[in-house]
Amino acid sequence: MQQLMEMDLSTVADIRSERISWRFKGLPSSTFGSTIGEVADQRLDLFADEFVGPLVVLDADALTHNLTTMSKWCDNHGVKLAPHGKTTMAPQLFQRQVEHGVWGMTAANASQLRVYRAFGVSRILLANQLLDPAALRWLVAELDHDSRFEFSCWADSEAGVALMSETLHELQPSRPIDVLVELGAPGGRTGARDLETALAVARAIDQSPLLRLAGVSGYEGALAHDASESSQSIVDRYLADLRTLVLRMADAGMLDELDEVIVTAGGSAYFDQVAATLAQPWPVPVNPVLRSGAYITHDDGFYRGISPFARIDGVEPFRSALRAWAQVTSRPQRDLALLTIGKRDASFDEGLPEPQLLRRRDGAIAPLTQAKVTALNDQHAFLQLGAEATVRVGDWVGLGLSHPCTVFDKWQLIPVVRGTTVVDLIRTYF
Repeated sequence: MQQLMEMDLSTVADIRSERISWRFKGLPSSTFGSTIGEVADQRLDLFADEFVGPLVVLDADALTHNLTTMSKWCDNHGVKLAPHGKTTMAPQLFQRQVEHGVWGMTAANASQLRVYRAFGVSRILLANQLLDPAALRWLVAELDHDSRFEFSCWADSEAGVALMSETLHELQPSRPIDVLVELGAPGGRTGARDLETALAVARAIDQSPLLRLAGVSGYEGALAHDASESSQSIVDRYLADLRTLVLRMADAGMLDELDEVIVTAGGSAYFDQVAATLAQPWPVPVNPVLRSGAYITHDDGFYRGISPFARIDGVEPFRSALRAWAQVTSRPQRDLALLTIGKRDASFDEGLPEPQLLRRRDGAIAPLTQAKVTALNDQHAFLQLGAEATVRVGDWVGLGLSHPCTVFDKWQLIPVVRGTTVVDLIRTYF
């Protein structure tokens, strides 16, 4: 039986020992000098204990709902999950994902790999080619030092395979590096552009004594950007090619010596289609792995509009766990207010923040209507107001955020709240 993915939980627990200071934006100055754990245990009130805006928070109950929902769905559909940790770069959240049964974690580059290994992540997929000699030197040392560490990376060209092999020849690792052939598509991101090229890459990996051909990888999310029928058809055609590549590799005998063949795809937008393809019967022992990462927080924008659970009957949708709070600092015109939040605080690449709540100076909170963020500067948001909007200088606005991947990197320490009570603090490592 394959061992479960592990983390060094003592290292994760040590996060609570780090002391809070001015380095962490948004936290009350009264917390400076206390540890993260001490402050998390104080159960501070988000609005009564002098947090400084702007502030991004996570909703505790939404996080739990999303973790549980995705875990059950994967189990019911016969697929494993190796979520992309680049979404949060938060080992405390990695631990929550491990507790909910993830098979592994996915990284995008060598710096992320080093963060994962610092917290003892035992099974990592690198969704990229690893060609940098310095990174390969570090990787070989990690693999040689820890026999339980399982690692796989991608390759989409014979040139990349040759470069990896050249460096590894100098390093002489104690075991070969597992590599997955990456299939792309015209107009996509990385990945071999056709089946013949992908097969040539597979043969190059198979012939290298320093590499082990471990399976096939791909990413459908770069090929479509909405939930339309035409976009879903593009994804299905790509996934059919991914399956064909595995079958042709099996027919060629390239997969005969593997106890399991990793076949992995799946971002956070089309993972239902990926699961439908990967969970089909195979002539070889396939381990089907999704890599969806944004599910843990979901959002109020891009993923809300494209998530499979928004269009599948009988499945409760994910819930957005992200919210920003910013103060109204100016209302220079009847139809315009300026908020104390900007590009350095909130995502803006896949949609602007969405005004949802208005908190008056007397503490009353109500839905905010007739308001829309139209632009972000570095530190300001332009809030367009309707004729009946009653937003005043000094009020606070609660904002939904789109695309969590470009929210977390802006915050080193994020409060987790239940209602307005802070129940934890999440440390990120970008």
